[in-house]
Amino acid sequence: MKIRIKGNSLRYRLTKSDVDKFSANGYIEETTDFGVQTFTYALQKNRLNNLSAMFEKNKITLFMPEFMAVEWVETESVGFEYQYNSLYLLVEKDFKYLDNVAEDQSDNYPNPLGTG
Repeated sequence: MKIRIKGNSLRYRLTKSDVDKFSANGYIEETTDFGVQTFTYALQKNRLNNLSAMFEKNKITLFMPEFMAVEWVETESVGFEYQYNSLYLLVEKDFKYLDNVAEDQSDNYPNPLGTG
């Protein structure tokens, strides 16, 4: 799972295995160890109607409604977005890049703009 933050925009991108884990457990997280502190970001299912997010104790939790999670996992749906107060939230499947990059993309979804 990857995270991108720019201003008031929060974006999560998940690989195939990330989506599978999230589907099975209703929760997935990643951590970054800064030595003195650890930063954590997580995606968690909930029963609300829209995406929402919370930041506390060095952890960002983005909440995805159960009905969205089911649609996301069981269909070709790329992701969901929502404006939450001044915060823009986006959760999406991670596609393979169209150009060559050094990053391992073997677990990414095929890019719909790609050939073959």
